[in-house]
Amino acid sequence: MENYIKLLRFLKGHRKLFSVAVLTMLISSFFEGFQLSLLVPMTDRIFNNKKIVVSNQLPGFIQVWIDKFNEVEPATLFWIFPIIVIVVLLLKNIFIFAYQYLMSDVSQRIMRDMRSRLYERIQSLSLDYFSKKRTGELISRITHDVNVVENALSYGVTDLFRQTFMILMFTVIVFSINPKAAFIIFVVFPLIGYPMSVIGKKLRKISQGTQEKMADINTLLLETISGIQLVKAFGTEKYETERFKGQNRDYYKLRMKSIKRIIVISPITEIFGAICGIVIILWMGRSVMDGELSFGVFILFFGSIMSIISPIKKLGNVNALTQQAIAASVRIYEVLDAQPTVVEKPDALEIKEMTRSIDIENVDFHYSQESGIVLKNINLQVKKGEIIAIVGPTGTGKTTLVNLIPRFYDPTSGTVKMDGTDLKNVSMRSLRNQIGIVTQESILFNDTVKANISYGYPAAAQEEIEAAAKKAFAHRFIMNMPKGYDTMIGDRGFRLSGGEKQRISIARAILKNPPILILDEATSQLDSESEKYVQEALDLLMQGRTVVAIAHRLSTIKKAGKIVVLEHGQIVGAGPHEELLKTCSLYRRLYEMQFSSES
Repeated sequence: MENYIKLLRFLKGHRKLFSVAVLTMLISSFFEGFQLSLLVPMTDRIFNNKKIVVSNQLPGFIQVWIDKFNEVEPATLFWIFPIIVIVVLLLKNIFIFAYQYLMSDVSQRIMRDMRSRLYERIQSLSLDYFSKKRTGELISRITHDVNVVENALSYGVTDLFRQTFMILMFTVIVFSINPKAAFIIFVVFPLIGYPMSVIGKKLRKISQGTQEKMADINTLLLETISGIQLVKAFGTEKYETERFKGQNRDYYKLRMKSIKRIIVISPITEIFGAICGIVIILWMGRSVMDGELSFGVFILFFGSIMSIISPIKKLGNVNALTQQAIAASVRIYEVLDAQPTVVEKPDALEIKEMTRSIDIENVDFHYSQESGIVLKNINLQVKKGEIIAIVGPTGTGKTTLVNLIPRFYDPTSGTVKMDGTDLKNVSMRSLRNQIGIVTQESILFNDTVKANISYGYPAAAQEEIEAAAKKAFAHRFIMNMPKGYDTMIGDRGFRLSGGEKQRISIARAILKNPPILILDEATSQLDSESEKYVQEALDLLMQGRTVVAIAHRLSTIKKAGKIVVLEHGQIVGAGPHEELLKTCSLYRRLYEMQFSSES
């Protein structure tokens, strides 16, 4: 029940429109019941020239109408009949169109808002959340899971109200005609309801597995399409195709399990409906033959009972849709209820440009209790205008350490300060506005060169963008592109070389003009020629700035005023290059292994 209530919470903000939709739906349902309850007995009077006879005492206002119809000549009713039919059908279909349109509008608004809320929540979460979740899984929540919920809201909720109202209305009709015979409904409901309930519970479990399998497929698609160059380089097209076929086959099997349970609802209700109909004919047929009940009224009773069976069948499908949507909504709420671990305080300070230093004091860090300590007892001061290089073996915590400065993560213990102010007390925007980051993997979007350079600064003038590109030694190759700065660079900059991507990333950092610069092995994956251009661009970018660089290249390290050596998450050496060669065995070993060929 709790999950169902959470599903209905998606209606928040659209309740007025939803209420209008439900009202028009009820009116259309009324006309549907009205046409059956009025028109069928009228045919009895017109074509059989017999009075409408009901064996049961009806409410006064209904009996008055029946008496009036019995007094009207069949010939007169014959001409009135088509007018009533047309008016009722016209009104019914006007309201059917209205409620279908309004309910579709409600469901589409909910989908729009749900996707926006999911994306907004994902953007607000801290980086550690993304280390635990697959990108394809998050995409599946925004696309597939939202579609499942939309299906339940647009069709399920509509039918839930409509069919429930139809059942109530036809129940009133049959009880008005023959209360004793009408009690058959209380036999039919449990017989149909129990298997539908069992099927619904199984559907929820299957649906959860289906949605998880769709997340697996999305992840596989994202990885193999974005990594298509690697796939082709290693000739694993057939392997990846078979892997996808396996995932697709598993999804197909789960979907067929779900479909089988949905479509079995129809024959179950059909069989019980047929049994119910036979019982009614055997029970009430003698009353019609003896003239105690007119044939038209009997047809109205029989038709009303059958009209109850149809909504019950549809409610079975509603239950199936609802169970699938509940499974999807649980996954959606897992994202919506997730909380960022790095949170800005309500009264966070707006800090100005750093004037003294960044101080990392007694810092320990781990991503989770299971992962173990990544950084241990780190104490480091980065003074304004200083260039610091961080070196160490792979997996020793270099990137984690620099990620504490823009507060992508908070230390597990200890503090990171800027000019004596704990970064936890600082607004993230004022902090990150001071920091430019260039990583070894250039992060570019499928947009124009201009948009990628001015990312975060859409109001930047063309002259400013070109000036930044020139300082990054990117202007020449950009101008050689088909549309210059308006050229689309493809997904993740697919149309550019590694060096070109990196120089656009550097141009982006130059345009930002940050006083603090973080370089995460910015030249480690480049060939010699590309490295030359990128290094020259970095040299210009580093001038007059505070720089923290994770470095493998000797050229970067030699420019550093201080080199920090990390091993197993601890600082084992710090100082100038020449001093560390004498005092730090690890640095000396790294230098001999990685750098001696460059010197």
